[in-house]
Amino acid sequence: MRRVEIRGNRFVGDGYPTYVIAEIGINHNGSVEVTKKLIDAAVKAGCDAVKFQKRTPEICVPRDQWDKERDTPWGRMTYIQYKHKIEFGEAEYREIDEYCREQGIDWFASCWDEPSVDFIEQFNPVMYKMASASLTDLPLLEKVRSTGKPIMISTGMSTMDEIARVVKHIGTENLMIAHSTSAYPCEPQELNLRMIATLRGLYPDCPIGYSGHETGLATTEATVALGANFVERHFTLDRAMWGTDHAASVEPEGMNRLVRNIRDIETALGDGVKKVYDSEKEPIKRLRRVFLPE
Repeated sequence: MRRVEIRGNRFVGDGYPTYVIAEIGINHNGSVEVTKKLIDAAVKAGCDAVKFQKRTPEICVPRDQWDKERDTPWGRMTYIQYKHKIEFGEAEYREIDEYCREQGIDWFASCWDEPSVDFIEQFNPVMYKMASASLTDLPLLEKVRSTGKPIMISTGMSTMDEIARVVKHIGTENLMIAHSTSAYPCEPQELNLRMIATLRGLYPDCPIGYSGHETGLATTEATVALGANFVERHFTLDRAMWGTDHAASVEPEGMNRLVRNIRDIETALGDGVKKVYDSEKEPIKRLRRVFLPE
């Protein structure tokens, strides 16, 4: 059966509501106050989870980039200083963990290096995500797999062969696969949403979903009709905020519409069994002139 249990009696898969993830990522700009506002907005919109990104800058930033200077909201600083500025430590994540529990929303993270997995594991997240850039990092995949938590892999910038090799390497147990195109923002002609059906056919035991970076909502909503079990969109308070991911993110009002429309689509899809509804019986009497014989 195509489903994954992410926590007690909470499943993602066929027959369950689409699991909607608001990716905060690094759109908090290093502020817990901004993070709480984003969590509040995600809860109000009806999202099921918020997601963060966790890195160890000295591992994830190439050494030749450390000392390059850039202008930031906190003044001019080196790139490695900036990367530390937007990374939360233990105190901040404890506050975030407690706040999410109070608000009744799941949270998890994509870890970009092995020490970050150890760090996040202390908070017992519902799952881990492997970012598209990390899909081929087999040691990191094995580290995440060793936690025993469900894994969501994102397949942007990857070939079918790479996806197949990774899935074979880690197995399909507790695995969720997200179709994605790693362009920010992504143009409609490169979204290739029919890949959702392709992945559903290839991996019948795995929930298949979508991680989108496009502008607008309609294409993300369409993935639900195509069989997506979960959807993820970057989330921001204001697309004009300073930072790399804000422009390809959804603002609170947009997330409200996205979740509302997804729930309407789920209801409208029905069960695929043709029936005559009570609401049609009066129109039959008024409009149908010829009836087929019994």
